Amino acid sequence: MKFHLFEVFGIELEYMIVRQKDMTVAPVADQVFLTVNNSYTGEKENGMISWSNELAAHVIELKTTDPVSQMEGLSEQFHLNILEINQLLQSQYCFLLSSACHPFMDPFSETKIWSHDNHDIYELYNRIFDCRGHGWSNVQSTHLNLPFFGEEEFARLHAAIRLLMPALPGICASSPVIDGKNSGYRDVRMHFYQSNQHDIPEITGKVIPEQIFDFENYHRRIFDPIRTSLRPFDKDHILDDLFVNSRGAIARFDRGAIEIRIMDVQECPRADLGIIEFVITVLKALVDEEFVDFEKQIKWHENQLAPILQKAIERGEDAVMTDLNYLSDFGIDPQGVIRMGEFWTRLFEKFYSRLSPNAVEVMGLILREGTLSSRILKAIGEDYSRSHLERVYRHLGICLSENNMFSTAGYGFDAEIRGNIGIDKKDTD
Repeated sequence: MKFHLFEVFGIELEYMIVRQKDMTVAPVADQVFLTVNNSYTGEKENGMISWSNELAAHVIELKTTDPVSQMEGLSEQFHLNILEINQLLQSQYCFLLSSACHPFMDPFSETKIWSHDNHDIYELYNRIFDCRGHGWSNVQSTHLNLPFFGEEEFARLHAAIRLLMPALPGICASSPVIDGKNSGYRDVRMHFYQSNQHDIPEITGKVIPEQIFDFENYHRRIFDPIRTSLRPFDKDHILDDLFVNSRGAIARFDRGAIEIRIMDVQECPRADLGIIEFVITVLKALVDEEFVDFEKQIKWHENQLAPILQKAIERGEDAVMTDLNYLSDFGIDPQGVIRMGEFWTRLFEKFYSRLSPNAVEVMGLILREGTLSSRILKAIGEDYSRSHLERVYRHLGICLSENNMFSTAGYGFDAEIRGNIGIDKKDTD
């Protein structure tokens, strides 16, 4: 069934599985599915929320089973499934961990590729790209699917998404640490995302999709080059163009939707749902031409938008925005230097009355204390010792298990660490 603009949406959230004892990644997603399915089939429908495997065997994705039409109660549904999976993981002495990158995983020695159903797809990816790197096995994201009905709706939605995409790390970045140190990026997941398929550049492009607003040109300019570039590697035609396309927003013609992939997963579903609601509100305003008309939106070339995205990946909400035309298209007169956090604050001030209490609370904390990346860095301070990183990220595991946001305002880690995710148990692996 196909839906019109903003009638429904679909959400996918990816989480790591880590060991209770030392917070290392644990490739035991297959054991979860074996328990619930009596087989290694990597899919499980569980009411409104479904579970699925990912390329890396230490990652589980939770997603809306069907498109949904409202946010109310959805955060709680995701949370109930997180609690259920954590309960199943107790027997493996593990728990789910949020945020987009593991802080000290060594992907070259710890990566294990999913080896059960659909493993031929993952193995082919691994042969082509060597999926042991951070950009493949240490990246957890939030995917938002928004529908379109027909070519005109596709064009308007694609134009709006392209325009807003470069600023998304300014509220969504959650990946500042890899290899046990500050990566130098607020959104290191997106830094790797840009280049992890560099040997076949047709797959990712410039992350920001090309200026394409009709079906025929999308197939000709995106799918056809991908298909041609993969032909020497995929002689058995295993890979599907729809899935191989790795731009930060991709047209899912099978679903009648555009899937936004540029957002880091947050500390808990409540945070993700609050951000998503705000993003949808801004996108709807763009589609409705509240800022600037459609004809002006489609004039933005990806080469103009990509530098804005790059700054956001590097600096998150602290990125300095210097493109006055971009700001103007959102109705912002900067009156001097403006940072991305201020850009989002201006939009929040315009739209907060349209948001639910949860979205207002979530965005209020983010705009006040910074992205999750900034809050993680503040909590770490200057202490990048393994024990301190474990403590900070263990706190993120508690936030996930309690569906609470991660705030650096006046807490002590010792007081917060409790046994509700089984961290008092011993890892007997």
